[in-house]
Amino acid sequence: MRILTAILAMLAAFAGAAAADDRWPQRQVTIIVPFAAGGTADLFGRMLGAQLQAKYGQPFVVENRAGAAGNLGATAAARAAPDGYTILLGTTGPFAINPSLYSKLPHDTVRDFQPVSLIARVPNLLVVSNKLPAKTVPEFIAYLKANPDKLSYGSSGVGSSQHLGTELFLTKTGTKMTHVPYRASNEIMNALLGGHIDIALDNITLVLPQVKAGTVRPLGMSTLQRSPSAPDIATIAETLPGFEASAWHGIFLQTAAPRSIVPKLNADIRQFLGSAEVKAKFFEIGAVPAPMTPEDFTAFVGEERKKWAEVVKASGAKVD
Repeated sequence: MRILTAILAMLAAFAGAAAADDRWPQRQVTIIVPFAAGGTADLFGRMLGAQLQAKYGQPFVVENRAGAAGNLGATAAARAAPDGYTILLGTTGPFAINPSLYSKLPHDTVRDFQPVSLIARVPNLLVVSNKLPAKTVPEFIAYLKANPDKLSYGSSGVGSSQHLGTELFLTKTGTKMTHVPYRASNEIMNALLGGHIDIALDNITLVLPQVKAGTVRPLGMSTLQRSPSAPDIATIAETLPGFEASAWHGIFLQTAAPRSIVPKLNADIRQFLGSAEVKAKFFEIGAVPAPMTPEDFTAFVGEERKKWAEVVKASGAKVD
């Protein structure tokens, strides 16, 4: 009888937990964005949070945990209670680059998180100073080969997407440039406009306004297909087949969080990305909506981690 009573109690507890999961959310949900307010990741987190709050009538609050290239926010999410009430907006850096770049991390992105869905891909755009003669990617590659180590490029730090994206370009073309790290993307553009560096491979959201103003010259998008926001700009892949070095943003839950929440949140993200208002905003900033099933997103993150591990190794970059 004691064994039977224990089994019945266990079944009742499981049933109660399942019912609670079905009613998720019943209180405030925190969306951790591992970067400062005002950036693209922050924008996506706030847009998604606003839609989920309107749908469920519960607060969805964005918490910016910037620092260590996204690692501080990822660690905070990994250590939060795994009850489905803490969501992480993960990006290329914390999930694909940092595991190889940092020798020690207080969290494990494979062990500690379950992918829910990709939200968006954001192209990087290769731009050069108007003083350079190159007007296309082939011309730029030829110029680099004729002037080895004479040009410099900027990034927002060692191991950043700008740094490693450019290193991928240099590896594939067999060329060399000097890396000049800055603290933020706005400093990269200021340095390029001021003549302190020669090129930049940076987020389309930040770079395209400078292109439209004519202050820098665009050479190529880092995506496999041309951007709907700037269809006249060729892709780097049109010259270097298969080249892709874009930023991506997606939603993750802790591995121990109730799995029943994953398909529910995945469906919410698909509804969010299907909104005409969201599509218009994404188009405005150059982002491409990219919903995925949890399974496809898991495979995608794995491939990205492998890809960028090879680039980190080739570049020699390391952060202890």
